[in-house]
Amino acid sequence: MATTVEFLRGYGVDIRTNGQRRWPDEVKARIVAESLKPGATVNGVAARYGLRANHLLEWRSRARDGRLVLPAVEEDDFCFAPIVVLDDCGDAPVPAVSAPLTKSDAASADPIEIEIGQVTIRLDCTTSSDRIAEIVRAVGVLA
Repeated sequence: MATTVEFLRGYGVDIRTNGQRRWPDEVKARIVAESLKPGATVNGVAARYGLRANHLLEWRSRARDGRLVLPAVEEDDFCFAPIVVLDDCGDAPVPAVSAPLTKSDAASADPIEIEIGQVTIRLDCTTSSDRIAEIVRAVGVLA
């Protein structure tokens, strides 16, 4: 099993004889991205890489300020963003309900529409989220 030093050197971390470490920006960015995943904690990620949590918090701050560029989200990390529905009056936003629809609800619900340029894809409101994700991925490749 690799030691911590060997593990970190494998990532390109320069470890000096006095123990100081120089982390390449690419490595910092990957560690910050890992700390932002759902369920991850700053302390847990920092411990995994032998970091102090305050260093990781500083890197996260740099990423927020645009001074550290995070890697692109991989396709496996595909997820839906929350939807906010506005009424016609422009009053306060109302969060969309994510509870499953009953057959009577589905019959009266509006279809789901995905618009890309001049093309509109209409789906039945009972279409599964997995199927919608497949369609969005396929359209994203074509766009």
